[in-house]
Amino acid sequence: MSEDSVGLAAVTLLGVLEQVYFSLQVIYARRKFKVSPPSTAGPPAFERIFRAQANCSEYFPIFIIVLWISGVFFSEALSCLCGLLYIYARLRYFQGYSESAEGRLDPLYSSARVLWLLIWFCGLGVLLSFCRVYLKLDLIKGLCAALGLV
Repeated sequence: MSEDSVGLAAVTLLGVLEQVYFSLQVIYARRKFKVSPPSTAGPPAFERIFRAQANCSEYFPIFIIVLWISGVFFSEALSCLCGLLYIYARLRYFQGYSESAEGRLDPLYSSARVLWLLIWFCGLGVLLSFCRVYLKLDLIKGLCAALGLV
């Protein structure tokens, strides 16, 4: 692995560890509320923990994909920062949802904004790379020249 992707790998590992933590919380909740697999129905407190973990797991592949595409094609530093913000927002989401359904909303919106930002970075990074590689047009260099920054 090149040194260029160490930050992305670290954020990915942190995200995986967060997913493991969420899964362990479901196991503990199953024991606490006596809800045996494969059942997903139980007391509301169990169901909130179960749904929070399931929701976080559903978005995790999307997060990892856009984190890496954004980091490779746009900016590793900005992607890592966004990744850390996303992981923190998802932790707050899990904790908030575990307490009450309404407790998930603010962190949900925060994590969605960060995810959309990463998606935007992906699109921009791929577009800039496409123009540079296939059209031999460096849009950043052209923009800097037009603004007199070169």
